[in-house]
Amino acid sequence: MSTQKEEVEITSLYTRDQAIEDGFLVDVPDMAREAGFKWPLAVTRRVWEEVVTPAPHEAQRGQSEKGRLWDVLWRARLAAKAKKDDRDSVLFQVIVLCDQKQKKVSLKLGLSFESPQGGPCLTIMLPDED
Repeated sequence: MSTQKEEVEITSLYTRDQAIEDGFLVDVPDMAREAGFKWPLAVTRRVWEEVVTPAPHEAQRGQSEKGRLWDVLWRARLAAKAKKDDRDSVLFQVIVLCDQKQKKVSLKLGLSFESPQGGPCLTIMLPDED
């Protein structure tokens, strides 16, 4: 067993703050806190566009970003509370109205330690995203 430490040179680092600034992540701190999350939480741009933002005709039928975001956050919170293993992510589903039909969408809540303070943070993404 070797006790030597290897030095690794980091040539580039793309931070969570940069991803939020660039629009790849959408920071949702206020509603996340309201839903019961204690750590910083963001959703990926794909989740925002494909799940949270209703199509114009759906918005005319009462769907809203605020309502859909709440549904996503609430379902993520329930999934996190029910999680029974030590994996750093949990899958969950949310139902959204799409063309007057209910559509079940699978999402993933991921935990990382990339917050500006060095502590834990959460990201809601599609299952094929990292």
